[in-house]
Amino acid sequence: MISTLNLQFVFGFASLFSILASDCSLHAQKKTRIACVGNSITAGSGTTNRDTDSYPSQLAALLGNAYEVGNFGRSGATLLNKGDLPYRTCEEFRKALDFRPDRVFIKLGTNDSKLINRVHLDEFVADYLSLIRSFRELPSRPTITLLLPVPVYGRDTVGITASVVEKKIIPMIRRLAYDENCEVVNLYNLLLESENLFPDKVHPSTAGAAVIARRVAEHVVQRYDESFELTGAVPADAKPFNFHGFRGYEFTFEGRDAKIVLPKRTAVGRPWNWRARFWGGAPQTDIALLERGLHLVYCDVSEMFANDEALAIWDKFYGRLQSAGLAKKSVMEGMSRGGFYIYRWAAAYPDRVAAIYADAPVLDPRSWPGGKGRGKKERKTWETFKKSFGMETEDEAMNFKGAPINLIDRIVSGGFPMLHVVGDADKIVPPEENTTPFEKRIRAAGGSIHVIHKPDVGHHPHSLSNPQPIADFMMTALRNVDK
Repeated sequence: MISTLNLQFVFGFASLFSILASDCSLHAQKKTRIACVGNSITAGSGTTNRDTDSYPSQLAALLGNAYEVGNFGRSGATLLNKGDLPYRTCEEFRKALDFRPDRVFIKLGTNDSKLINRVHLDEFVADYLSLIRSFRELPSRPTITLLLPVPVYGRDTVGITASVVEKKIIPMIRRLAYDENCEVVNLYNLLLESENLFPDKVHPSTAGAAVIARRVAEHVVQRYDESFELTGAVPADAKPFNFHGFRGYEFTFEGRDAKIVLPKRTAVGRPWNWRARFWGGAPQTDIALLERGLHLVYCDVSEMFANDEALAIWDKFYGRLQSAGLAKKSVMEGMSRGGFYIYRWAAAYPDRVAAIYADAPVLDPRSWPGGKGRGKKERKTWETFKKSFGMETEDEAMNFKGAPINLIDRIVSGGFPMLHVVGDADKIVPPEENTTPFEKRIRAAGGSIHVIHKPDVGHHPHSLSNPQPIADFMMTALRNVDK
């Protein structure tokens, strides 16, 4: 069993320090000035020593001499101009402007959830827009990044209120990120399983601030292909939509629903994440990879179980994306039966895959939907599966050799790493009939696979509340492609 904490260490910190080491040489001539704007969490309340332990201070230590980081946090500050302590009236705001930053990280909104302030939430978007433009109009023309508030673990409904942060303030910040094309970093999910890092239920401890600093440092040093725009793959009549703050386009491809979501900036290498099924469900990993510069793509071939017809449609979709300039290899994401799809694709085209993330994946259809073992029987879906491959009898289906569990050699030939996330109490797609035998066969064939187990969790919910370990795994795999 590999814990999420261990994966975060193995795939996260080592890769971050590698990037930071190489990044220093890029900034030897001129320091990049970073302004950290925010409330008490930015100022360092809750840490042992604000001067050394606040997230901006730890960020400065991580980034090194190539950067100058300014802490312009003010305890109690609100984003709202009618709040009880508007940030724009604070001395820290003027100092942040005078700093002439190259990059600005704004982390406001938590205090706006107080009853005394949230009566003015209908003005939140306009006030935030005004703040953004104050920085954009500076001669330094800084890049603006919106940091989503961290979770609130207290139960207060008069003061700082958890539900208001989650259900009202965060969606408004994502809307702004979409409308203004601002970069956005999701600190909410990053710390959603870390109540132990919030001693007073609101402010992160020194260790919690370290988690924030590390994520912001990753974002700062991420390298981009500034010249790339994915235009060729998006038809002129595509319909735009807001995907959690990122610009998406929906269109029809080969008679199927297709979607492409653009990152704010494209990472070097033009990487992309191919989501196989269940668009929009448990989107944490999709969002995390978009933040890191990956495009997100989807082409609906649902209920075809990645048969030859479905793979042919995907092959044409892949061709369009290649013509538009995306990387040859994608990371593949498959939840539940989506795992069946991505592994069928990987077996057919192992040279097109950089890494796989499979979540509670169906790997043996006899388990689900066949229900021939411990898995749940779904008769209608079982008949759909049989029809997809032209099978008429139970014997034909029971002897089907095209399932991922039977395609180990082809899958391993791609040399890509695999990550599975499974609920140990899953009664629908039992790990013992799917991931466990698959993992053993992959390892026996010399393949690389890691499994994150979720004790006492069933088939749902999918993914991890904090997708950082999954994102770290994928980013490490992408850095190792073709090395």
